[in-house]
Amino acid sequence: MKIQKLTDENRPRVYALLQRAFPGSVYEAALVQKLHENNRPMHEWICIQTSKVIAYIAFSTAYHGKNICGLHLAPMAVAPDFQKQGVGTELLRFALRQEAIKNQTLFVLGEPAYYQRFGFEPCRQPVCPFDTNNAHFLVMRNSSAPGLVVGYEPEFKAVATPSPPQAKKRRSR
Repeated sequence: MKIQKLTDENRPRVYALLQRAFPGSVYEAALVQKLHENNRPMHEWICIQTSKVIAYIAFSTAYHGKNICGLHLAPMAVAPDFQKQGVGTELLRFALRQEAIKNQTLFVLGEPAYYQRFGFEPCRQPVCPFDTNNAHFLVMRNSSAPGLVVGYEPEFKAVATPSPPQAKKRRSR
């Protein structure tokens, strides 16, 4: 397995991976495609095994008003036939060591039991606009001011938002 930065030529393979990894949802693939189309700054890596993209991770900008306050981990996906084999764990650990990521405040909307293994902690502040009561919203290296509602790139709202039961099943947004 090889981890590398996402290239333009691998983008269609990532969109296909996101559709396979999140069956019944077009949200993740549409979101990443819109972020790419609008040239949003992102940190993205893929895992390749025998010329196949088997996993993907992305970090996009988090905002406090118009000011940058960190990064959102969203989405992260592993091909169904490679899940529960440590691929996602290896990819996330790799990403967390990268210069662009390792000192940033990081936010993730996902399964707490999974992300807490990597140092993410549940948080009440800042508030996540996509998660009532911040039940699945976690942070790493939080230095946010009280009362902050963390902002996302506009594409997160422009793409049809999944209903809460679907969001709970997902690892990250």
